[in-house]
Amino acid sequence: MGKLKLCGTNYPISICFIVVNEFCERFSYYGMKALLTLYFITYLHWDKDLSTAVYHAFSGLCYFTPVLGAIIADSWLGKYKTIIYLSIIYVIGHVVKSVGAIPTVGNTDVHIALSIVGLILIAFGTGGIKPCVAAFGGDQFDEEHTRERQKFFSIFYMSINAGSLLSTVITPILRGDVQCFGDDCYALAFGVPAALMIVALVVFIAGSGLYKRTPPQGNILLEVCNCIGFAIKRRFNRSKHEPQRKHWLDWAEEKYSKCLIQEIKMVLRVLVLYIPLPMFWALFDQQGSRWTIQATRMNMALVRMMNALLILLFVPIFDLIIYPLVGLCGIKITPLRKMAAGMIFAALAFGAAALVEVNVVKTVVDPAPAQNYLLQVFNLARNEVTVDINGANVYPEPIHYLMDPPEYKTLPLQASSPILNIYITINKETHECYDMVKERNAYSLIVTQNATGIQCKLVSVPQKWPFFCSLSVASGRYPDVSFTLNSNKYSGLDLGLLDFGASYTVILNKEIGKVVPHKMEDVKANNVHIGWQIPQYVLITAGEVLFSITGLEFSYSQAPANMKSVLQAGWLLTVAFGNVIVLIVAEGAGLDQWIEFLLFACLLLGVCIIFSIMACFYKYVDPDQLDKIYLADSAIEDYDEVNMKKKDIQLQEEGNSTKL
Repeated sequence: MGKLKLCGTNYPISICFIVVNEFCERFSYYGMKALLTLYFITYLHWDKDLSTAVYHAFSGLCYFTPVLGAIIADSWLGKYKTIIYLSIIYVIGHVVKSVGAIPTVGNTDVHIALSIVGLILIAFGTGGIKPCVAAFGGDQFDEEHTRERQKFFSIFYMSINAGSLLSTVITPILRGDVQCFGDDCYALAFGVPAALMIVALVVFIAGSGLYKRTPPQGNILLEVCNCIGFAIKRRFNRSKHEPQRKHWLDWAEEKYSKCLIQEIKMVLRVLVLYIPLPMFWALFDQQGSRWTIQATRMNMALVRMMNALLILLFVPIFDLIIYPLVGLCGIKITPLRKMAAGMIFAALAFGAAALVEVNVVKTVVDPAPAQNYLLQVFNLARNEVTVDINGANVYPEPIHYLMDPPEYKTLPLQASSPILNIYITINKETHECYDMVKERNAYSLIVTQNATGIQCKLVSVPQKWPFFCSLSVASGRYPDVSFTLNSNKYSGLDLGLLDFGASYTVILNKEIGKVVPHKMEDVKANNVHIGWQIPQYVLITAGEVLFSITGLEFSYSQAPANMKSVLQAGWLLTVAFGNVIVLIVAEGAGLDQWIEFLLFACLLLGVCIIFSIMACFYKYVDPDQLDKIYLADSAIEDYDEVNMKKKDIQLQEEGNSTKL
């Protein structure tokens, strides 16, 4: 097992299966996640706050479950079986999620239930295998081949980014450019990632005969938690006569080794620095939620692969150009300074996002305030009309036949009743009709004329009504539109340009034996180009390079080898708690989006100041000295154990002498 090498090198053939598996798995995960927010909004018809909350709840769960996966692998099944079993759960989650995106399968409640169940299974699958796959790849190398192992991890990281980059390009194309069931094809866009996850599982199993497998050896994370718990328990349950200890962890010495306690002390020094870090991830992970929602209201399709592409460019630029130039300026570059700088870049990114948001909302109709509603009038009668609402001359100027309303009017609700008394005057005759409204809603008043006189209908926007329906379409020109009405099929309707971000009402009128469309622009087209999002992506990606990559390197360099899994779990939990922060703000704050962006930017700057102060008191540990400390502590422990054995032997001999 694990002895076959690649072309005479020291690379095991087994790593090929692991790298391909990781590429396919990351493709499936990021490809599905790239569509998630839009799926919630356009398919499940959730509002942006609920969509954001569920997106970040899912992301958070994906980073809580790695702790569970590490415990299962190290304490019970081993890495190989854990990867296989949890990958099967992963595949089932993808399939359930894809089935939930098929419109003909049940109603909206069924779609929501299947989507949530699928996401939970995916979270347990992707999170559970996250700490196992890379470590399992490292296990394939012999101890003396450290250089090859390091290169493997570089290739492994590239496979992650390649899968992410390709998936965030391909799956949005499958959704938007392929039509199925008469709309965007989410079923196909989710089905392709599901197929890639099946390929990932099959490829991994195909290499089973080549893998080097190490049996479970106990989970160091559980041992660390047990040691900390025992120390706390002994600290508070000590007797008054027991001497004080230099450190509270020293109370665990009677059950746990001094070496383990010393290692935990080193780890805790780093974990304390982790406390402010979730705020960075709270901003970073909004690329897939709030920034996606922002981009859907801008004048171009969303470029989802921006971050994945920039990260591939920025890593060598920072390593080969920026860091050396800063060093030449006499500025000492330390890991914690890099991380603080990364926080500043992320805060600036959200400042830029706030500026973009301010310009985007200028073309969006503001919702009506409390105790008000929005109204526009469509005159389908053949003559000019004037409209009074509840006795007020709301539209003093005549409204011409098929006139495009210039804007929505904000009108107050009557305190006594939500019923509107609508008076329509045509040819000096006034007609009265009634309808009900709700506060904060938008309405279109449709005025028609037939043989019996004037009729009016108040339609909530968007709302379906006989011969009045709402739908979303891609921006572009529509020169040949067909439709069916009363079993009669009509074609050749020229709707012209339907611009990005605009909202239209199209009135189909029968004139001279044919149907003629009349297009009204309810909401102006959005002229803010997607290119204005580039600065915020550049800033957030620069922050990621400075913060994320540096943070991992710092964590690994500041802990003993057998404690790196503990720090990996701690690092992933900071991502999870960052998503929890967004979930709370999205559901509870109720702020305008640009204010929310500024709030996050200010919070991160405040956290950056706290982190910088904490960093000033941190003393770096030389990585080369960690093993020496470990060996020295082990030697002391062995020496103490030898002395204890000598004393036991001496006591036994004295006991034997007494008996004699």
